Amino acid sequence: MRTELKPELKANTSAGTLAASWGLAAGIVLIAVNMRAPLTAVGPLVGLIRDELELSNTWAGMLTTLPLMAFAVFSLAAPRLVRKFSMEWVLMGAVILLTAGLALRSSFGTVALFAGTLLIGTGISLCNVLLPGLVKRDFPRQVGLVTGMYLVSMNLFGALGSGLSIPLAQGLGWGWKGALGVWTVFGVLTVIFWLPQVRASRRASGKAVVHASGEEERKVNMWRSPLAWQVTIFMGLQSFVFYVMIAWVPEILVVKGMGTEEAGWVLSAMMMALMPFLFAVPIIAGRLKDQRILVYVTVLMAFAGTLGILYGSLGTAWLWVLLLGISTAFAFSIALMFFTLRTRTARQAAELSGMAQAAGYLMASVGPALFGYLYDLTGSWNIPLYLLLGVIAVLLVTGYGSGQPRYVGEPRRQTAGPKDRESEGK
Repeated sequence: MRTELKPELKANTSAGTLAASWGLAAGIVLIAVNMRAPLTAVGPLVGLIRDELELSNTWAGMLTTLPLMAFAVFSLAAPRLVRKFSMEWVLMGAVILLTAGLALRSSFGTVALFAGTLLIGTGISLCNVLLPGLVKRDFPRQVGLVTGMYLVSMNLFGALGSGLSIPLAQGLGWGWKGALGVWTVFGVLTVIFWLPQVRASRRASGKAVVHASGEEERKVNMWRSPLAWQVTIFMGLQSFVFYVMIAWVPEILVVKGMGTEEAGWVLSAMMMALMPFLFAVPIIAGRLKDQRILVYVTVLMAFAGTLGILYGSLGTAWLWVLLLGISTAFAFSIALMFFTLRTRTARQAAELSGMAQAAGYLMASVGPALFGYLYDLTGSWNIPLYLLLGVIAVLLVTGYGSGQPRYVGEPRRQTAGPKDRESEGK
């Protein structure tokens, strides 16, 4: 005899499931709060840290380089961890590592500063790789909404991180340790909030969250694909530009004569300006057969912004920094879209994403330290900015190749026809 749930029991079950889902969504947003601010908060304070600890500019640049090196290493390690533990457990471990790093970074001296920075990078790298998979697994019908929520959260708090650093350090007299240590509070809150998620974990067996579409999976060696390498280099160079900006733009503006607090808010305003473009550009890119027009717009803004910072007056610095910042939002969005637009199946897209993030962030990790080294060597920011122009030129070349409608592992002349694009949308 078939037993039916009473209407009120059905309603309670549905309400409970909905509450759990949005509780998980809130947990994802809380993780995102910790994914950008710990990095952007360092830029405005780098001068204070350098002077108090008597660091060279090269070592000061390592404060941004170390997390990027961790990104490169753990982008490949994260899926292996998920095969042994559930995604919730790995994310919890990542947040604990991140929180421990935040506390350690602002507790003692130079060794603790760099050790804590490395832990922070390790935690963020795991979150960076796993959050999209978690969203796809648990919110298959709300991927855009939940992704948008955590992107806004990540960038909003990233902007606050750079804008509040100097007011906390100097205005309230907390010093650089207090201004960086305050972010530990958000890490602790996230750990507490994630405890119920871990207890309710389904202990995922490590099955892939992505599957091939209806056709037979075609294996492609990404590391031997010229197109995959173009996408990877594009990903790496756009990250190079972004992390150089958050590490050194405030210091460059201070050298040009801007106050330290205003320089921090310039970076904060840039971070705020990115958000609408991070939503709009992927939508536009997905509707275009050929994304090279977006690459051209990106490079044009990047060149103009860099030249403006190099030769423009202090009064127009806000404009040029915003323009360069918006170009990084374009480039980041395009890079993410290349993972799906240049592959035929979801599994290939995941493989390309893993390669591009691992090798790409390794390239990006060179940027901040190299900028600091060139400034130490020349005593001027001109040579580092000329280097940035060269990086943008290579970004154009790799973006031109990546933007053409073709797929990894297939002949160069083969393009995505209407039938292919229709199958990708299923």
